[in-house]
Order: sequence, then C-alpha cells, then structure tokens
Amino acid sequence: MTAPASPLDLRTRIASGEWTTATAGLLDDHQQANLVVVPASAAAAFEEYCAAHPTVCPVLGRTQPGDPTMTYQGCTVDISTMLPRYRVWDHGTVVDEPNDLSAWWKDDSVAFVLGCSHTFDGPLRRAGIPVATTAPPVYITDRILRTAGAASMFDGPLAVSMRPVDADLVDEAVAVTGRYPTGHGAPVHIGDPAALGIDDISRPDFGIFAGVGEGQVPVFWDCGVTPQLALGTADLAYAATHYPGHMLVLDAVVS
Repeated sequence: MTAPASPLDLRTRIASGEWTTATAGLLDDHQQANLVVVPASAAAAFEEYCAAHPTVCPVLGRTQPGDPTMTYQGCTVDISTMLPRYRVWDHGTVVDEPNDLSAWWKDDSVAFVLGCSHTFDGPLRRAGIPVATTAPPVYITDRILRTAGAASMFDGPLAVSMRPVDADLVDEAVAVTGRYPTGHGAPVHIGDPAALGIDDISRPDFGIFAGVGEGQVPVFWDCGVTPQLALGTADLAYAATHYPGHMLVLDAVVS
C-alpha cells in the first residue's frame, strides 16, 4: 500500500475503507490527534477533566451533539469515518473495535479531539533524535489524576508513552517536545520507570517494547490512552475512542 500523499489523501482512503492500519510514522509534519466520544450529558464534565489536565488531554476541538464533523485550523473532518480504527465502550467495557464509527454514532454524541504525541515524532527526528516509526510502548502508571466536582467521574491512572533517547540528547528532546503542547509537551518523567510504578519496562500495557539501548535513557510523556482508562470507571451508557496508534491526522502543519 502506497504511503499517503497528504492528510486529506489519508483521511479519504480511511473513509473509503482502503486504509485501516496505524498512523504512527506517517505524515511527520502534521498534527495527529486522539479521540474521545461521550454522551452530551457527560460532555461538560469531560471538558472540565481535560481543562484540569491539559498536558494529558490537550483539546484541539469538539463537536456539537449529534454532528460528527469538526473544523480545526480550516480543516473539516468527519470524526465517525476518518480514523482507521475505533473502540466502542458500553458501561466501561469495550464491545467493538470497528473501522467505521457511523453505526455507533448517536444523536447526542459529542466528540473531543485531543492532541497526540505522534505530533512531535517528526520534529524529534529532524533534531537528530531517532524515533521509531511504529507506535511507542504505553504503560499504565501508579499516578492517579484527580479532578474536582462532576469531572471526578473520569479520575483514574495516568498512562504514559516511552521513547528511548540517547543520554546526551535528553535535554534536546525535552526542549523540542516542550514546543508542542498539542503533542503533550515536555516529558512527564525521565529515567527510572519504577518511579512511575512500572515494574517491568519490557512489558508495556499497550504496544511493543523494542528495547532501551546502551547509553539510552527511557523518557516518558503523558499519553492519550489516559482518558480511555477513565472510561473504564466512568460507567457511561456508551462512549467511543480511537484504537491505540490509529489516530486522526489533521492538515495542520508542525515545524
């Protein structure tokens, strides 16, 4: 399958069913995004949760109830058809992982599009910091996000993605990623995974661990899998998310 020529080409191929695989390593110069869809009755609480944890859930935009379209920096997308794979939740349990969300979209569905760390992979590579073109391993930490009021229904553990970085390039990686708040910004932790409650770095909760080489340091960033974990305890009648590594790719250029 030929690589997409542009985000529009990719989204068109996804919507037609031609492209169903992960977006990691694609279209380095463009904003990638996570997805969370909740009922309108829970939208205000979820928005408060995101506002309380902006590096975990950097909100790029949201839809109006029942309308699957959203515009971001002049780019209009159909949330229900333009991600290569989704997860559908029923009272905290995943019940389907379709390539098209249209059949699950409801009259009161509200979608939140959230920034993703794949956004800064390209800038890291351009800065001379090697980054795999596959999705990074993701770990559930022992850090609990806590939110006041109604938003506390989404409280739960923080998930982080990990990229190994040469020790002499860690400061540069911090500086580069800190310029991309829509990609979760600077790392949340550098070094010993045990400080995050990760007992065995070789066994991620999501993705594949490709190793940490000699002279490299594990560097961890906030991850958009976090709100998926929150759905496990929120007990919503329904919700939907992106499937890990299968993101929405927008036209917005990062530099």
